[in-house]
Amino acid sequence: MADKDDATMTGCGGFRALYYTVFGRRTSTSPRKSSSANATPRSSFSAAASSKRRRAGSDQSTVIVPHVPPTTPPPVHAQTVVQRQLDYPPRKPPPGPTISGELDSVIYDYQRSKASGSLVRASSSNVMLFGNLGNLRCGNSTAAPSRNVLDYLPMTAEEIEQPRSKGEILGGKSVDPGEMAACRVLSRRLDPETLKSLGDGEYENGRFAEALGFYEQAAKANPAKSAYWAGKAAALAGLGRFLEAAVECREAVRVEPSNSKAHLRLAGLYLRLGEAEKAGQHYRQAGGDAAARGAAQSRALLSHLGKANEARKRKDWLSVLKEAQSAVSAGADSAPQVFALQAEALLKLERYEEAETALIDAPTFEWNECTKFYGSHGGAYLFMVRSLVDLASGRFDDALSHSQRAAQLDPSNREVAAIALRARAVSSARSKGNDLFKASKYSEANLAYGEGLHQDPQNPVLLCNRAACRSKLRQWEKAIEDCTLVLSLRPSYAKARLRRADCFVKLERWDEAVKDYESLVQELPGDEEVVRALAEAQSQLKRRDRGSEGNNTFSDLVAIKTTDQLSDMTKSKGVCVVFYGDKESKNNQIPHFLVQLCKRHPSVHFVEMNMEDNPKDVSSEGPDTAPTFRVYKDGSLVKDLYSLDLGLLEGFLESLQ
Repeated sequence: MADKDDATMTGCGGFRALYYTVFGRRTSTSPRKSSSANATPRSSFSAAASSKRRRAGSDQSTVIVPHVPPTTPPPVHAQTVVQRQLDYPPRKPPPGPTISGELDSVIYDYQRSKASGSLVRASSSNVMLFGNLGNLRCGNSTAAPSRNVLDYLPMTAEEIEQPRSKGEILGGKSVDPGEMAACRVLSRRLDPETLKSLGDGEYENGRFAEALGFYEQAAKANPAKSAYWAGKAAALAGLGRFLEAAVECREAVRVEPSNSKAHLRLAGLYLRLGEAEKAGQHYRQAGGDAAARGAAQSRALLSHLGKANEARKRKDWLSVLKEAQSAVSAGADSAPQVFALQAEALLKLERYEEAETALIDAPTFEWNECTKFYGSHGGAYLFMVRSLVDLASGRFDDALSHSQRAAQLDPSNREVAAIALRARAVSSARSKGNDLFKASKYSEANLAYGEGLHQDPQNPVLLCNRAACRSKLRQWEKAIEDCTLVLSLRPSYAKARLRRADCFVKLERWDEAVKDYESLVQELPGDEEVVRALAEAQSQLKRRDRGSEGNNTFSDLVAIKTTDQLSDMTKSKGVCVVFYGDKESKNNQIPHFLVQLCKRHPSVHFVEMNMEDNPKDVSSEGPDTAPTFRVYKDGSLVKDLYSLDLGLLEGFLESLQ
């Protein structure tokens, strides 16, 4: 009887029923009627139906509802027995040699994966039914109401939005275990050509993951057919898995060297992956007009890559960038080494953010796959560039790991070894500096960050960290220099801009502080501290402007006659310039020049002390000669200018602001 069932299922009707049952498709457009879970049992069964349910050779016993008159309720003990039979956890049936036995195992695995028993075997007719249909479970009066059977059908690949935590990966997508098992059972019962036809249909509809599954089964059934391997390559390329696609397409060419379509497809894959020479070889073997156009494209790509490598040897990074971008336009749009060339050139041109974007835009491949495909030298170069980008972005642990991997792949490469040493030194300096900074040892931390900058002079993270140390040490001008260099490398580095704005505030350079805070408000929307700092800087700027109105005349040059007055002026906060003059200095252009200084530097206090009128006071506090300019800042003497070089005085004042 089992042999008869198998023969029946291999026919058109049996296959169609199995296929639609497994993949959840309708066999007609007519609506389906669902039976109520509490429907009244039938009063009798036909002889044919009864004999069919109780025929010998059935591979699973069928639960039969006892014959009960419509007016007489069934005995309680009978309902209990039936309910226990239905609710008892199913045992895994032994796998049989027929499709019936295989489907029993499929149903069991599906129930285990779903932690549900909604699928049951109704009979030996190899059809899966849902337990809430008809009167299969009518013994339970509290059974859930019936639902449309379509609510329970397996979802298609497009309907699965979130990948499942369990299941196998098919073409990069997570597939339900029950559907995979049923697909395997179905695939083993079909001939390879039928599987290929199904795969072609899925491929034409853009369902590359499903097409890949059919092509794989076809290739397993008949590995000597080149078309099956080529189909796998096409499906993998549709999923963006170009390295794997090239491997499968190489197998198609190996199986059938005269397959021109396989050569053409492999050449196109090599072109996209940046292997111009190999692409040209397969284009020549493919022949035809399309191959001729592809061969010309591969020659153009080979020229761009050659020029890029030559420019790299000359360290002509602008040319490297230009040729790498031309290579992408020539067809190498999925070549990781071409994107690595772009990233390295951008790093050398101090365009750090663009360098990181170049690697983000590059296709994502497994590192091991890239190493196998491009060789150890090509893989080492990819790891080296990745390490350089990680260093510039402050991912020191990743940079160290990638540089070590590059050194392992190409131990004789001096350039790779130098990058590995740099990554190790910079990572160590950063860790040491961070520990010292947390311990409030700012001078030692400043030196530690400097050691790292000796290895990587323009590392944005180390520069910003050193600026923090210098700010703590009240070296605000030096901190501003570090932050300005960081922002020239990474304009969107908000931490460096915030640190520079704070230093501007410390120096009362309100114009620059307001500009930085305005940029930060746009970069960090919703940051209340930045908003408050901007408001305070704007308030200070307005106060300074109001204070300077009407005071840009020579009368703002305060004449001091006593040392007490001089002490009060020089100890005030801000910048103060004391002019020690005599009668001769009043006759030249110094007063007029001081008026101009007042206009250009309204926040600076200008004081005049006549050495001839106050000889005693000047001898105790002032300089020995006249004329002299003495500059104070925040109560401390910072500079003495003994000449009348007024340009030198103005330049020094600008350096203080």
